[in-house]
Amino acid sequence: MLKNKTLAAWLAFLAGPLGLHRFYLHGFYDPIGWLLPIPTALGLYGIERALAYGLDDSWSWVLIPLLGFTMAGCALNAIVYGLMTPEKWNARHNPQAPADAPAGGTGWLTIGAVACALLVGTTVLMSSIAFSFQRYFEYQIEEARKISQ
Repeated sequence: MLKNKTLAAWLAFLAGPLGLHRFYLHGFYDPIGWLLPIPTALGLYGIERALAYGLDDSWSWVLIPLLGFTMAGCALNAIVYGLMTPEKWNARHNPQAPADAPAGGTGWLTIGAVACALLVGTTVLMSSIAFSFQRYFEYQIEEARKISQ
């Protein structure tokens, strides 16, 4: 069965944090595919803690960026898949097919996956970094106040 580049890019973008693109490309026994849901679940748990205990909960600001960084990494995978040349795609994922097989072709749906991954992935990555640094510096200020008193 030929692996379609467009489908892999959309799977990486939409369901990457669950590892579905890895299972599609590398099979059901791919260890990275099985590990990807762990930081996703921890990040979702961090969001749940933030909703329950507020943003001052120190565990939530440690866990929430895990979801963001996982989503950003999967968006980067979607970009890499979408921008890969058909020859390289087919050599890597469809070695039995000719180099110019249509499964590795780039169409408008592939470009759409790349564009969406760029927009959402960048936003999620920058938001995760900003959230992490803000919470870290607020924590440092609180600790400095405790020391100075």
